[in-house]
Amino acid sequence: MFKLIVLFLFLIILASLGSSLFFLIRDKGKTTRPVKALTLRISASIALFVLLIAGYFAGLIQPHGLYPDRPSAVQSGELSE
Repeated sequence: MFKLIVLFLFLIILASLGSSLFFLIRDKGKTTRPVKALTLRISASIALFVLLIAGYFAGLIQPHGLYPDRPSAVQSGELSE
């Protein structure tokens, strides 16, 4: 369920970005529709960021490195003094 909410917010961000570009070209800057669409994009981006942070602290998502199968240098002791 968490991944679906993240995907939904990401799709809202992309749709809002596309619609603001469309309104900017179509209305030639005479209306406030592009500003409203970009405001929606910023709001959705902030909501997505907060949701990801909350998901991390709630344990719903776990970070991984670039190479999740290989232990990091800190864990293997390569960086010990």
